[in-house]
Amino acid sequence: MAEDLCSFNKDTFIIKLPKASPLILRMTILVIATVCGVYICSVCLKQISRQTNSSIEVIGMPCCDVRSENLKDRYLHYPQPESFNRAECAGNPVRFFVIISMQRSGSGWFETLLNSHINVSSNGEIFSVKDRRDNISSIIKTLDRVYNLDWLSSASKNECSAAVGLKWMLNQGLLDYPKEIAEYFNRRGVSAIFLFRRNLLRRMVSVLANSFDRYAKLLNGTHKSHVHSTEEAETLSKYKPFINSTSLISNLKEAELKMTQALAYFNNTRHILVYYEDLIKNRTVRTDQVNCVLATALKQMQIFYAISPCKFLSFW
Repeated sequence: MAEDLCSFNKDTFIIKLPKASPLILRMTILVIATVCGVYICSVCLKQISRQTNSSIEVIGMPCCDVRSENLKDRYLHYPQPESFNRAECAGNPVRFFVIISMQRSGSGWFETLLNSHINVSSNGEIFSVKDRRDNISSIIKTLDRVYNLDWLSSASKNECSAAVGLKWMLNQGLLDYPKEIAEYFNRRGVSAIFLFRRNLLRRMVSVLANSFDRYAKLLNGTHKSHVHSTEEAETLSKYKPFINSTSLISNLKEAELKMTQALAYFNNTRHILVYYEDLIKNRTVRTDQVNCVLATALKQMQIFYAISPCKFLSFW
């Protein structure tokens, strides 16, 4: 039995394969490493060449061509101002808007809210100056400067503006040339934000009080159209204006008629209607839709008013 075991062990050693030569193994590993290295280098060189070619093409092409998908939206614009160079922001789209309102309707507060965003510029009541609204030609010329980013004011932002517009009161030439202005809004892709007050009587009281303070200057000898504290509001509220009851109804009807006419004239433009009372009572009402009009992430508005994400609602 022991002899059989020994013979088995001998057979086992006899059939064992001989060890491979270390030189052959080293050569094999070297060849494999060389092939892998050459392959990796070729792939990297191809990627680098593709990136270089694509970057050169983007620099040489107009921004609008680079963003061909955005061209489908006629409310995205790429202005080329004459007063400065937009530099690297030349490819960033800009939205055009106009705030259509009446005096003492909360438009000043609303515009301040918009201008608190670093990339939104609302240039105020530009057409309060009569020379700018003498005729339709001067109006169009002024609007072109605003939407070409060539209108310089305290509200003007940097070259990376995402939305630019102005505040336009109904008594500042807007209703004098409604057909031409509506055609301009549609042609240039301007979104209109109508901001009115439901309570026209309270608006009238505010107009009378503001007119009185213009001369009385109740706040330490200075006139302020907009208060900035509770104390200032309480001081101004002490004045009780006199209302002529004879002309009260006709004045209210006249204000309502102007609002109705404005909505009718610009009904075919891209617009949204916002009431001051709705913004005060429910701070989430309509502000998310205004955000959609401007198509910008208004972080300040989101902080103060808890705006919900844009739902891409219709504004017609």
